[in-house]
Amino acid sequence: MQIQRPSIQNELEQKLRDAFQPAYLEVLNESHLHGGAPRDPQRVRETHFKAVIVADAFARKSMVQQHQLVYGALGDSMQKIHALGLHTFTPDEWAARGHVAPESPACPKRDDHSHV
Repeated sequence: MQIQRPSIQNELEQKLRDAFQPAYLEVLNESHLHGGAPRDPQRVRETHFKAVIVADAFARKSMVQQHQLVYGALGDSMQKIHALGLHTFTPDEWAARGHVAPESPACPKRDDHSHV
């Protein structure tokens, strides 16, 4: 019997919710936008993520400080992924943006499977 383990995406979401009690949180698996095939065809690739986090904890902090807080909250989960695009906002910044996060850039190696 194979034990079903939680997805990395769910793990990231839970850690971010616990750490920041965000007004808005979205963690997107963008692995399909990058080259390479999953090592195990029975599993969804979980290598590249985008996180949009809106929380009061980011007030009066530089972007670097905000990202350091996120990396600290995720801890060893960061070792399980290849890339994490972070978009961190205070509730006021998020409202000023019209509640819209930036689009992720195209992967320059989309068709090059050698980097996976």
